Amino acid sequence: MPRKSALSCSCPVAAFQKMISGKYKLRIVWDLKDGPKRYGEIRTGLLRGSDGSSEVAPRVLSRELKALTETGLIDRKDYGVVPPKVEYRLTRKGRSFVPVIAAIKDWGTRHLAQASAPEMVAAE
Repeated sequence: MPRKSALSCSCPVAAFQKMISGKYKLRIVWDLKDGPKRYGEIRTGLLRGSDGSSEVAPRVLSRELKALTETGLIDRKDYGVVPPKVEYRLTRKGRSFVPVIAAIKDWGTRHLAQASAPEMVAAE
């Protein structure tokens, strides 16, 4: 029996998970909420506040941007000039996703702060 892809399955949670899985996708969408950005600006935004590696592999970032474009969350505008100028912006679908990420951020702010408080007390 042929296997369905996650995007075509009847489980919206699995389809959603497949659509946003990846190291940087949520942060890219979140950074684009304030307006269009170029590749370098997106890359710089990902480096802000990063724990661990301070390098974002260009191949990985390009793959994430391409996947977000294919799922319809962002739009890529190529100005066709030299040197190349390309901007990424949220689509209507991408803008409708921003409140979901905001809810995730709020949840993390509340619960991760609570989780680190006992660790801080134990360390004293």
